Amino acid sequence: MDTIAATLYAGKTLSIRPLTHTDADLLVKWLSDPDVLAYYEGRDRPHDLAMVQEHYYDRAGNITGCIVQYNEEAIGYMQFYVVEEEERQAYGYEGFAGNLYGMDQFIGETPYWNKGIGTALIAFAANYLMTSKQADKIVMDPQAWNARALRAYEKCGFVKKAYLPEHEWHEGAYRDCWLIELERQPAGGPDK
Repeated sequence: MDTIAATLYAGKTLSIRPLTHTDADLLVKWLSDPDVLAYYEGRDRPHDLAMVQEHYYDRAGNITGCIVQYNEEAIGYMQFYVVEEEERQAYGYEGFAGNLYGMDQFIGETPYWNKGIGTALIAFAANYLMTSKQADKIVMDPQAWNARALRAYEKCGFVKKAYLPEHEWHEGAYRDCWLIELERQPAGGPDK
């Protein structure tokens, strides 16, 4: 039986802890909510317990799944991973020798939407990857139509690097995405 895992990273109101098997019901709740699915996974893909098990627990690779907590309440999910060579090539990073991480996230508790928590989460998670994992760059590929998410990412310093036509399957069609990047600033800041 799982116990609640230790916190990976904690701030004043936000914290990130590893995903445990006891979180499966939370993922089912969030990933069967049409409002959440409109932005993450697609409303045509509500998840039951078997799908959550397959997509979030039984997967191969180096993905670290986490629960996002706000004032110690579980409100969302994030995952991060080292970007491997095949994806580096696809995104144009084949010559980049630094630590390249990818991340994805969503707030599953919709009452927490439109309160600035998503933007705070992005900055918080990026800070964790850069300080604890020594990420030199962090990349994401949000869908191009998701203006709200893109604004939040840009507020946190992410910049658009490449337009990715028909990149991700979502609700019955391939959707265009943006490759966005956040680069670690040298010690002393960008002007030093």
